[in-house]
Amino acid sequence: MDLFSRSWAALRTAVADLDDEDFGRPSGCAGWLVRDLVCHLVIDAQDVLITLVTPADTEPTVNAVTYWKVGHEPPTGDDPLDALIVRLAAAYEEPHLLKFHLDDVGSAAGRAAELADPEARVSTQDMVLTAGDYLTAYVLEWTLHHLDLIAHVPGAPAPPADGQARSRAMLEEIAGTAFPASFSDTEALLVGTGRREPTEAEKAELGALAVKLPFVIG
Repeated sequence: MDLFSRSWAALRTAVADLDDEDFGRPSGCAGWLVRDLVCHLVIDAQDVLITLVTPADTEPTVNAVTYWKVGHEPPTGDDPLDALIVRLAAAYEEPHLLKFHLDDVGSAAGRAAELADPEARVSTQDMVLTAGDYLTAYVLEWTLHHLDLIAHVPGAPAPPADGQARSRAMLEEIAGTAFPASFSDTEALLVGTGRREPTEAEKAELGALAVKLPFVIG
């Protein structure tokens, strides 16, 4: 729960510190500018709020790792929902409006997470899991999108180190194997999720795991 709060606070702070021109830079998400990614984070915050007040009375069907659907084809940005985000982000027109909306809804999501009972069962997307597992799953979401946010913003702060370490551990559980110890947590996350192509040297270190990449989280 604390890791969710730290990861989410760091991501929101990174957005708040962006200059207006940064919103027009590309992000680490294919087909999205930084402004589109920030708009997506507004939707994510709404999802957190909705899920935490959607109780379930059945046994959990997933945990923090199995919550994620995993594919192997990186997004192109052509998906209709991705395209909708682009149109919605453009409607804000001014970066400060996006910043305000994210701060408003994002702060509420952060408070809701702090107040949540980690053992309570919640429901989302026809899945049931504990609130603690749901919030842990979102550490991976926040960490990856923080890396996406700063991909082309020089000097922007990186995600918290403990959030990256936990996210790597979840990704390795999804992959069913560990990434080489020589890979930093950031490198493991970027290469493992297809945000960056591995170098030839990295492919050699990855060995059999290289042919399984990427693990596209969604």
